[in-house]
Amino acid sequence: MTGAEGRQVPIDKAPFRLGRRGESDLVLPQGDVSRDHAEIVAAGSGYAIRDRGSRHGTFINDEAVVERPLADGDRIRLGRVGGPELVFRLAGAFATTVRDAGTGSAAAGDLRQVAALLEGLRALSSARVLDDVLALVMDSAIAVSGAERGFIMLANDAGVLDLKMARAQGRQTLPGSGFETSRKIPEEVFRTGRTRIEADLLDGDLASAHMGTVALGIRHVLCVPLHVMRFSDAAAAEPTEEEQQQPRRIGVLYLDSRDKAKLLSSSTEGALETLANEAAVAIQNAELYRAALDNAKLEREMQTAAEIQRVLLPNRQRTGAFFEAAAETLPCRSIGGDFFDYIDRSDGALAFSLGDVAGKGPPAALLGALMQGSLAAEGSVGAGPAATMATVNTALVRRGIQGRFVTLFYAVLHPDGRLVYCNAGHNPPVLVTAGGVERLEIGGMVVGLFDGVPFAEGTATLRPGDYVVLFSDGVSEAMNADGEEYGDDRILECLSGVRGSACEPCLREVFAGVERFTAGAPQHDDVTAMVVSYRPRASAAT
Repeated sequence: MTGAEGRQVPIDKAPFRLGRRGESDLVLPQGDVSRDHAEIVAAGSGYAIRDRGSRHGTFINDEAVVERPLADGDRIRLGRVGGPELVFRLAGAFATTVRDAGTGSAAAGDLRQVAALLEGLRALSSARVLDDVLALVMDSAIAVSGAERGFIMLANDAGVLDLKMARAQGRQTLPGSGFETSRKIPEEVFRTGRTRIEADLLDGDLASAHMGTVALGIRHVLCVPLHVMRFSDAAAAEPTEEEQQQPRRIGVLYLDSRDKAKLLSSSTEGALETLANEAAVAIQNAELYRAALDNAKLEREMQTAAEIQRVLLPNRQRTGAFFEAAAETLPCRSIGGDFFDYIDRSDGALAFSLGDVAGKGPPAALLGALMQGSLAAEGSVGAGPAATMATVNTALVRRGIQGRFVTLFYAVLHPDGRLVYCNAGHNPPVLVTAGGVERLEIGGMVVGLFDGVPFAEGTATLRPGDYVVLFSDGVSEAMNADGEEYGDDRILECLSGVRGSACEPCLREVFAGVERFTAGAPQHDDVTAMVVSYRPRASAAT
């Protein structure tokens, strides 16, 4: 194919791909050309051109086609009027010549420069963070346009443009506070999605609207929207009709200068629109890459927090002269708001607790650690459960943690089997004895909401082999795939099969019962349980 400029491209393969993609056999970086626009294929003894679902169409002698045989001298246009044209010529070898309609050799040189820059952008966007991509975009735009300076503004989560990068000739970064210009043009381009060119800011009413820019001697402006092109790298899929009508804009690329000769040339506008399209993809990829790095860092921090939380909890099993105990917590996230603890008191008794902080994640875990420390401090001085609960409640209320409270069960088991407890709004634990089952409900309201509320103590006498089962609402409110809760009745039914067993088998059965019931359905709360059994040795009983 032969064109006005005489640039010939031999076609030595079929199919021969035409498009903006760097992998195309003939790369045409203009804005109207799709990434995988068309292909020339063998058709019998000749050749045909086939459109590959391009956005703006393929034309033979100004007639839109999907697939058509090619004849010697046919004019092929990719995209709308003004787009690149090729003239098909049959010779001894299959060859084509490209003519960039309406432009001269200087424009062709600019476009070749942009094509090379776009290849760099594609590589950079997959391997660097956002600031590197923004700097390369700005330096590329300034080099192609001859602008004196420019900036990129990106939309934040509220849809408001924020200045992200300002650069001048010579790859100089400009401070945001010192980059004076009007926001009117960038905001209009972002709102409408249309390129804005101002040939002279001193013309007519423009001067009053852009006094800050004019005062710096800037008269010529070009501002291009940054659209996210909805292409799939894997399949080179074109956007749907709805996506074409409502492209997603992520910001603007703004350039200005004192000299309009190159900045406002027709070739520069097309080149910058092409650059802006690729830059938007590069910027979005860089943002995703940076977000991935941030997520990976957060994940590492959460893993560290989970390890610390596990260290703060006591060992799963505990055995003493008159008791056995076992407990476990399974957070629904990396870290949870449930906690449990055992405290050896100075009078020889065992204090134990299980709590559930309102909320999930790091805030709940921090408050749970605070509660563990407070209970340990109170338990070491030998205060009773009601007094301990009142002290912990006052301390938490006075810290003023908005919207945070704790359901808590705290009990003291003495060597003679006497159990004294206080239940602050927690799921009533189950006391299993030879004579039946008792719910331990006496206490008061949840901890952390109101100061000065009263707390009461309940008592029970345990005989050898009796045990207490504590659990959080993550056990009783665990749901199966049908949305049905596990419920207290199923907990009691589960316990009936392990009466008289040691604490560890009993604990395992509690968790196994929940697992059987939920059958893999996702859970939305921490699951925690504890079993404490009164098992005095002969020396302790006497």
